[in-house]
Amino acid sequence: MLDEMDLKILKIMQDDATRPVADIGKEVGLSTTPCWRRIQKLEEAGIIRRRVALLDPAKVNCGVTVFVSIKTDHHSYDWLEKFHAAAFKFPEVVELYRMSGEIDYLLRVVVPDIAAYDAFYKKLIKEIDIAKVSSAFAMEEIKYTTALPLEFARAARNGSAKEDA
Repeated sequence: MLDEMDLKILKIMQDDATRPVADIGKEVGLSTTPCWRRIQKLEEAGIIRRRVALLDPAKVNCGVTVFVSIKTDHHSYDWLEKFHAAAFKFPEVVELYRMSGEIDYLLRVVVPDIAAYDAFYKKLIKEIDIAKVSSAFAMEEIKYTTALPLEFARAARNGSAKEDA
């Protein structure tokens, strides 16, 4: 169970995981060793899954974001396994979700330009049988964050998902 101190640590680390433990501890009111132990426990529990560097897509030539909706007529476990394996082969696919509703899968694909997306699309449909593919190109990124809202963890701890709503 996450306590208020854990939530403070997580908030700081979501903003900048490279901050020294001593700085994090000072900000939340802990000395370095207890703060480090808490971070280790959060990692062991899988709450902190990993620490990564977030790159500027335009500066690494991945400035075009495409949301790809996929509909399939195949709903077997074998097809699902084959589709998942195919998607993992493509580094352009940075997010993949199985959806409810009209579409079966939603992919977020990053590429340098439309020509690169077209090449990706051709490789994808060669790899796996898909009934329908729809692509939407992001025109402008309005909000992007990797930080999760920690208010829900606080509410769960207090026994109410409605708290802070």
